[in-house]
Amino acid sequence: MFDFRGFFEGANAKLRRKHHYRVFRELRRSPGRFPRAEWHAPDGSWRDVTVWCSNDYLGMSQHPAVLDTARAALARYGAGAGGTRNISGTTDLLVALERELADWHAKDAALLFSSGYVANDTTLATLARALPGGVVFSDAANHASMIQGIRASRQRCVVFRHNDAAHLDGLLAAHDPAAPKLVAFESLYSMDGDIAPLADLLTVAKRHGALTFVDETHAVGVHGPRGGGLLEAHGLLDTVDVVQGGLGKGVGVVGGFITGAAAIIDFVRSHAPGFIFTTALPPHVAAAALASVRHLKTSGLERAALQARVASVRSALAAAGVPIAPAPGQIIPLVIGDAAACRALADELLEVHGIYLQAIVFPTVPRDGARLRITPGPLHTDADQAQLVAALASAFARRQAA
Repeated sequence: MFDFRGFFEGANAKLRRKHHYRVFRELRRSPGRFPRAEWHAPDGSWRDVTVWCSNDYLGMSQHPAVLDTARAALARYGAGAGGTRNISGTTDLLVALERELADWHAKDAALLFSSGYVANDTTLATLARALPGGVVFSDAANHASMIQGIRASRQRCVVFRHNDAAHLDGLLAAHDPAAPKLVAFESLYSMDGDIAPLADLLTVAKRHGALTFVDETHAVGVHGPRGGGLLEAHGLLDTVDVVQGGLGKGVGVVGGFITGAAAIIDFVRSHAPGFIFTTALPPHVAAAALASVRHLKTSGLERAALQARVASVRSALAAAGVPIAPAPGQIIPLVIGDAAACRALADELLEVHGIYLQAIVFPTVPRDGARLRITPGPLHTDADQAQLVAALASAFARRQAA
């Protein structure tokens, strides 16, 4: 008989030997204290730490309006959604949130999902599968959720070099002009922090009559005059067919969504298994997201504070000789390379300095691309920044001397 337990134990042991085994830090976050949190240390104690790797870019999970709205909705509606949207889970809050999201991206309609991953996976699979003889053109650095959705469509996928509009142009030109084509890429890439040449890629895609899908998960809330993302910031919303975004990052809650023409959104709503068969977002989550989006549409304070802190941290780290990678977005990659060395540095920062920076290893990044991913936020202080810079500068000085 097959030894299932032995097989999986061996596979896990292999991950540990390669330092790719994932270790989660147990944290407690408390309203009003972020980016402070409590870490459950190996000795059983709870220690205060400062979080420097959160995707809660604007600290909106802590905003009083978001928290108050969530509490009120919990008291008014209860904790659960009651079922899928198709059965008994469509609340007025979900309808209102979809209207706000559609307006955010200047589109006809929007559709909510349980996560950004599901929004990418099920939307790309549903749209691409429906296109007769369709071909999908995917950026080489696209997120795993996009890759999985494209695979699930069972359509032909052509990968173009990362952020290379000329390469995309050549690949599109090599295919039958009459064949339906879908071009999918991200606006802001979460591991390298780089931004796509949006205008160039969209111009090429439209020249060849392709349907366009842009993942704005790490840009919504953070960029644009109303927080609508990088497409809004560059005045390109009207050139994109489908905009995908997340509610768990700049918005500070949880969930994912797509926006686009009414016919496209209605088609996905009617055909996507990841939407049809999933329990709806709970009312208090929808209410919190709704409050956050409405606030971000009118307030630029959080975005301005974020950009100021990012610029300050980046400048201070560079001046201290910490080899951060150049990136124009709010994400500061610190590429270590070796997974074991990266984990050791993360452990030192946490255990010695009370700084929480999670080591990012394969398969999230290439095997030789292990890194710390620093995400400064508007709630970090000058003292927090000084502590981070001093700890990293000391660690890299020792590495150079070794």
